[in-house]
Amino acid sequence: MAPSSTASTVKAYSVPVLLFGLGLFYQLFVLPRSFPPSHYDVLRIKRYSSIDQVKEAYEKFSSKWNSGEEIPSVEGFLKVQYAYELLSNPIWKRNYDIYGIDEQPHILDNVREQYGEQSFSEIALPLLDAVASDRGDHAFNVITSKDFPSTFDDSKPWLIQVYTNGSYRCSQFSDAWKTIAALLEGIANTGMVELGDIQLATYLAERKPLGQFFFRHGLPSIVAFPSGCKASGCMIRFEGELSVDAVTDWFATAVLSLPRIFYYTKESMGKNFLAKNGHHKVKVILFSKTGERATPFVRQISKSYWAYASFAFVLWREEDSSFWWNLFEVESAPAIVFLKDPGVKPVVYYGSFNNSWLSEVMEQNKQQELPQLRSITSRELGCDARRYSRAGSDTTIWYCVILAGRLSSELNKMRETIRRVQEKLSIHDESNAADTDQSLAPAAVAFGNKRLTFAWLDGEAQERYCSFYIFSETSFETCGPRRDITDVPQLFIVRYKRNATVDANKVDRAPKNIWDALQNEEVDPVSQLVVKYNGSNEIPQIIKWVSEIIQDGDSKDLPFYRAKTPELVPEDTEPIWSRGAQSIFSKSIGMKHMIHNIIGRCCDYVGDPRIGSALLLAALISFGAIYLMRSQKPAHQSQSDSQGQSSTEDETKQRRRRFREKSSSNRVQPPFSMTDVEPNDAYQMPLLDSDSE
Repeated sequence: MAPSSTASTVKAYSVPVLLFGLGLFYQLFVLPRSFPPSHYDVLRIKRYSSIDQVKEAYEKFSSKWNSGEEIPSVEGFLKVQYAYELLSNPIWKRNYDIYGIDEQPHILDNVREQYGEQSFSEIALPLLDAVASDRGDHAFNVITSKDFPSTFDDSKPWLIQVYTNGSYRCSQFSDAWKTIAALLEGIANTGMVELGDIQLATYLAERKPLGQFFFRHGLPSIVAFPSGCKASGCMIRFEGELSVDAVTDWFATAVLSLPRIFYYTKESMGKNFLAKNGHHKVKVILFSKTGERATPFVRQISKSYWAYASFAFVLWREEDSSFWWNLFEVESAPAIVFLKDPGVKPVVYYGSFNNSWLSEVMEQNKQQELPQLRSITSRELGCDARRYSRAGSDTTIWYCVILAGRLSSELNKMRETIRRVQEKLSIHDESNAADTDQSLAPAAVAFGNKRLTFAWLDGEAQERYCSFYIFSETSFETCGPRRDITDVPQLFIVRYKRNATVDANKVDRAPKNIWDALQNEEVDPVSQLVVKYNGSNEIPQIIKWVSEIIQDGDSKDLPFYRAKTPELVPEDTEPIWSRGAQSIFSKSIGMKHMIHNIIGRCCDYVGDPRIGSALLLAALISFGAIYLMRSQKPAHQSQSDSQGQSSTEDETKQRRRRFREKSSSNRVQPPFSMTDVEPNDAYQMPLLDSDSE
């Protein structure tokens, strides 16, 4: 056989040979490692043998060792003893038979290191630690398969621990589970499932390609169900370290989609937190002595109040105490600080807190002392021509005093003045003394009845809204982008009046045409009258002006003027946690989890015995296909050779014919010839009768 023929044969059969080699390697090396000898194999009995059969097998080994008939090595003795103790315990045997759970595999390595090459008789027995199965002390909510369908009637998400009685690891984790359940109280439900509930435990377990149920990291295993879902498709499995911080952080981010609250130092507090968060938000700073991560409830509060406040953590150090005192007037930790308007003294609370207390304090301090009029606060403040007053839906007339201007020192001074106006009105309303200034009465009464609201407006961020109320040639000094160094904050009051008769007789009718539809959208249901303040910045003068406006607005029959108020522009972007949990994790953590999951899934399929058989079958099929193709090739090749030979002869004849024609056409003819054709205009002379003279 020629060398070229041998090389082509090897090349043709390279794929079947490669598949055969991979299949053989998988069957001889990979598959045995995926299915190591079981504890039943160590005792030389059938799998799933009864406990009595396990004891009988162990007695056979023991009698040989005690009689001296067979002296085992330390390694052999440990394997037999471990298998006997594991399979003679009913709970451990159940877990091993159904889910392949090996309770304490690390014991073998520890004993090997401890005893080394000593005699097996010196090894202390038993090897495994049995744990009491009574978990009534910390089984907060044990769920069974009977009550599992009704468990998810609550809208809250669920965190479930799968445990087993008699487990050393589950017993160690019990205290941590208590803490986790306490931290999730109020925002999530917690429950426990015992492995003996086969139906429910199987539902929560993972499944190998061959259908065997298992728990990848053993027990305890933690799974979570998001709110409103109990199907296995939306179940999220925890695969990290079993600690309080790791479990709660995973549940808060991956399941609840809650934001993280970061820690700041005295160097980063100003430039990374105070300067980067909006001026319209209250700054909430929590001082911690331990440096622990924010609890899920605190993170839930930060998510609920993200439009009102920004949150930060600070690790308290004694060497920094003077710095924090000078900055926020904080003496010790734990403490919570609320930073509000510029120039306003921080509000400080000391001591630890519970969830209900934090909710109440947050609701009390979510607004600045002089709240900002924004898209999310306009209805709450009553400064909205589409809604009702803060005093209630029955109130017909109410007022809103608005200070508009760009962020500047002048605006800060006026904000402080308006805050003092509020304080004076609140003090007057609380005293109700006869000798107080009666000129304050209309404003004080309206303020106490919540018919009067004070707010400030960012004229640059809310340019259209600001220009709508301050309609003048000098509105550019207050509204819109800063054009020069002049900043003039302006004060005005809006009188809102709701026509109860029109509302009562209002009938929802479809518009007859487009014009009617546009007319209905152009006006707000509540009437508005605007009055600008042109007096001094003295507090008594401002209060007097407000009282006069309220007195006239309540007593006089003023015109009912309706208009379309521009929408307030939202000042905050969409929070990151609303875009899903994947965006919350850092890139390194997300990549680590993804790689870990891919490796785990590949390991599951590596242990599939069907892979080796499939490789060998593919090798056999490809070998047969290539053989058939190569065996049919000579016949086709001879036929094609004959056809090729005949076609070659025909081409040769045609080539010769074309060559002869070409050579004959290129041959040179003489200038005159007898064979030339006579021209059309030629003349022939007639011949004479005789050729003599």
